[in-house]
Amino acid sequence: MSRSAYNDELPRTAANFQPLTPLAFLERTARTFPERVAVVHGGQRTSYSAFFARCRRLASALEKRGVGIGDTVSVMLANTPPMLEAHYGVPMLSAVLHAINTRLDAAVIAFQLDHAESNVVIVDREFSAVMAEALKRSARKPLVIDFDDPEYPPDAPAAKGERIGTLDYEALLAEGNPDFPWRMPADEWDAISLNYTSGTTGDPKGVVYHHRGAALMCYANALAGNMGPGQTRRDIVYLWTLPMFHCNGWCFPWAIAAVAGTHVCLRWVRARAIYAAIAEHGVTHLCGAPVVMGTLVNAPEADKRPFAQTVEFLTAAAPPPEAVLAAMAAAGFGVTHVYGLTETYGPAVVNEWKGEWDSLDAAGQAARKARQGVRYPALEDLGVFDPETMRPVPADGETLGEVFFRGNIVMKGYLKNPSATAAALKDGWFHSGDLGVLHPDGYIQLKDRSKDIIISGGENISSIEVEEALYKHPAVAVVAVVAKPDGTWGESPCAFVELKPGAIATADELIEHARKNLARYKVPRAIVFAEIPRTSTGKIQKFRLREMAKGS
Repeated sequence: MSRSAYNDELPRTAANFQPLTPLAFLERTARTFPERVAVVHGGQRTSYSAFFARCRRLASALEKRGVGIGDTVSVMLANTPPMLEAHYGVPMLSAVLHAINTRLDAAVIAFQLDHAESNVVIVDREFSAVMAEALKRSARKPLVIDFDDPEYPPDAPAAKGERIGTLDYEALLAEGNPDFPWRMPADEWDAISLNYTSGTTGDPKGVVYHHRGAALMCYANALAGNMGPGQTRRDIVYLWTLPMFHCNGWCFPWAIAAVAGTHVCLRWVRARAIYAAIAEHGVTHLCGAPVVMGTLVNAPEADKRPFAQTVEFLTAAAPPPEAVLAAMAAAGFGVTHVYGLTETYGPAVVNEWKGEWDSLDAAGQAARKARQGVRYPALEDLGVFDPETMRPVPADGETLGEVFFRGNIVMKGYLKNPSATAAALKDGWFHSGDLGVLHPDGYIQLKDRSKDIIISGGENISSIEVEEALYKHPAVAVVAVVAKPDGTWGESPCAFVELKPGAIATADELIEHARKNLARYKVPRAIVFAEIPRTSTGKIQKFRLREMAKGS
């Protein structure tokens, strides 16, 4: 039979080919389970039918305000209902959602608004002061919408900021049509969201996700997180301890709709609130960095609440210490270790636990749990290669190589940065810059990062950005920043400093200087005055500094 008979004579049509998009999950669940609770926020309960209507109202109102295909809508929101609604309402217009890290400083936010060419900004009043400063620095003049959270607690650590927008979020939704005929993407390759990552330099890169990748991540999350109703025989209740601005919450804002689950919003990650949510709402799943596990297991007994269900916890970044894993299991949590990058929609590797490992002693189990694992169900290929030859390293658990990804959950590329995109996707693979080994059973394990990125509390910090801030101090001659192990945050910035001849500066003075130039979470927790080791050509030896930092 000719090849054309299987191709030309069997064409794609609207009947047999539709672009993949996670937006379809919400419509299906709203039609199937209209009265099921979709969102819990404080005293608020929103059904799936009402949630779907609110998302369409947002899409309709934004369209009336001039937002269209390919426009950027930036949001600076906590884990609240408007953040969930933005994940649907914005792409329902074929516009692109840009979720801003709420911990950033005004200068970086302004850069992102300009680079993304933001048309609209929706901002929670908790963050209005820093956003107001960013808007002053930005060349953009977007429509600014305030979100005034009615569930903002009276005992909050900070009072609400001033209103800086032209109208309120609820007033915007009131302009919209709850029956708005939302649009499927014209092409599943169309952009759905934009996430910035600091990469290896102080200039953020705009990582672009497409509808296809986001949809496939939803299926993969359900499998990796044991979320399918047929598997668990229980309703899925997901607690938002992972910031939704981080890789679009690993695509869980969309994945929860795919399994008809309930979102439980959480503005701040606090042990008492987490335990209360688990006990009162029957939480079954949550995600987060190891710092969240530390928050849970080290909480005062007065903050803890008993619960009957096992809570599945997906954690990324550094592998959890054995003692923390044991404490989590004793507390009723089942921990799954995942690994990925912003460029892979979040987790793209999972430590699939094998039943036969249960018989290993504690040291043997800890060794297995330290591995990052195998490819996610939605990832087509994963390898550890020699980056110069692109040949796989031996699967001996010892030979170091770079970790490479290939598949539909790899980003489209970096926005308006073709050279960086070409370099990252060279040779048909995404070059992670992470260094690791391949074990005989096919599991990978990270050993180092070729990009000198510090991962603190699950957030990436560019060492170069921190160095640049410290270099602005008049007494600093040379500075090098590396990751220092941190029992709470996993890693934190440690700065090694050489002062100019005759200059005087204290560690406290430099830390205070850094606070004025950086977001708080990027400020070094340690300053070490020492001669900085260099190669014969003058290059700073950061591997030696990392060893020195462990003992500082």
